[in-house]
This record gives sequence, structure tokens and C-alpha cells, in this order.
Amino acid sequence: MLELLIYGIVLGSIIGLGSVGLTLIWGITDLFNCAHGDQITAGAYSALLFVTLFNKMGILKGIVGPFSFSWGVLVAFIPAILISVILAILIDRWVYKPLRKAGATSITGFIASIGVAWALRGTIYIIWGADFHFYNTGLRPTIILHNIGIKFRVDEIFIVIISWLSVAVVYLFLSKTKMGKALRALADNPTLAQVSGINTERMLIWAWGIAGLLIAISGVLYGIETQLRPEMGWIFLMPLFAAVILGGQGSITGALIGGLVLGIAQQMSTAFMAPSYKPAVAFIIMILVLIVRPRGILGRRYS
Repeated sequence: MLELLIYGIVLGSIIGLGSVGLTLIWGITDLFNCAHGDQITAGAYSALLFVTLFNKMGILKGIVGPFSFSWGVLVAFIPAILISVILAILIDRWVYKPLRKAGATSITGFIASIGVAWALRGTIYIIWGADFHFYNTGLRPTIILHNIGIKFRVDEIFIVIISWLSVAVVYLFLSKTKMGKALRALADNPTLAQVSGINTERMLIWAWGIAGLLIAISGVLYGIETQLRPEMGWIFLMPLFAAVILGGQGSITGALIGGLVLGIAQQMSTAFMAPSYKPAVAFIIMILVLIVRPRGILGRRYS
């Protein structure tokens, strides 16, 4: 059970990190972005592109310390983040901004985001095919604690640290900086924010840029933990939505807590039932929590 708890924390950390960008965009634009999962896939495959390039050039192939991934994977975070940020901003500028200007409803944006998701996934299928891919194919070092009977991969320590650190940085940015406070003001009351002189479109570019950064990091971390496949983000999307709803709309810490609750619930349930039932268990917990607290764990009341 303790081993399952550790696996749950790892999975929950990735879910929490991925859901922070989702809740940020939802809180500011009232858009439930169904393309978020496939943007995560795009971020992961962007890193794979550079890892493959480094391998062909014969550089950065050495393994990083005790981990299973190479220096190429670590360096690939940088271009993957840049690509993901640019992609997120372009999607907003080319798809969602025209819808906002036309006065489209949130359900229209929701449907449009499904189209964006299919377009991204189709592009990945065309470029990389349907096969599974790995950043590295070697052995994955494992830590075994014989005295308490648990084992876990060294990579998972890296995944948890980077996930929590990324969420902490975003939380501090939104809480302590002038730009972050402007984003929070826009999320709380868009009309009042505009009257106060806040440049709405500029803030939206910042919001999508931050979301793109988190998308890339969560995608690469998810790829390190499992493997890359074109539908990985689409499958991951429902736990992300559940974490956002469970944590509360617009809450950064709530998204992380919601992700941890769902990740732990999914992994712990495998001790009593088949792994195929993991998503159902997580959603049952989400429903029970929302019955008691409709706003989610830390969220504000929906308007």
C-alpha cells in the first residue's frame, strides 16, 4: 500500500501540474480547453524531436547522474517549452480570439477546442505515426527500501520535485508580481479589470504563455514516467478536468491538491480492483467531494 501511495503521489503531481494551466485559462477566459491534453502531447513530442536530433548528432547522449534519461532530454525541455508557449499563444490568437470578438458563447469555444485537439493529434500521427516512443530505452534505476518493502524509480523523485517547484513558481508569480496580480484581477472581474486600465489582450497572451510553459513541462515529465503515444494527452485530459473541478475553478493550489487526490485514489484502488477501474474510482471521489463542497476544495463559487 505504501508503494501505491508513492506511485499515486507521482501520478498526482503530474496531473496537478498539467491542471494548473487548464484552471488558469478557465478562470480567466471561461474556456474549458479540450485541446489542453493534446497540447501536452505536442510538448512531449517536441522534446522527442530534439532528443532524436541530439542522438543523430551524437551529442548529449550521456545519462544524467542516477536517472534513466540523457542530457539530451534535459536540454530538450528548453526548445519544447518555447514551442509549447508559441503554440499556445497562436492557438488563442487564431482560434479563440476571433470567437471572443464575435461574442461566441463558452460552449462554442469548448467545441472549437475539440477541433483544435483533433488537429493537433492528427498532425502528430502524420509526423510520428501511431507507434510508442521513448526518450531513452535503457534500464531505469530503482531505489529499493527493503526494511519497509517498497521500491520506486529514481526518475520519479525528479518528476515530483520539478512538478511541485513549477507549481510553486507559478503561485508566487501570480501572488507577488504586478503582472500576476493583473491576471488574478482579470480572472475575478474582467469588466472591472478593463475599467481599471488593464490591457486584457496582453494579459491573455501572458496567461496562454504560462499555460504553454506548464503544458510542456508536464508533457515531458509524463513522457519520462511512461511512454509517448499520440493519444496520451487525450487520455490524460479527463483526470486533468477532474482535478480542476475537484480543486476549484481558478485555484492553483486547488489544482495541485485535486491532482494529488485523484492520483493517489487511482493508484490505491489497484490494491482492491483491476487497474481498468482507476478512472471510475477517481471520479466517484470527485463527485462525493463536490456534493459536500460544490465549489471544489479551494475554489470560488461559480458564476
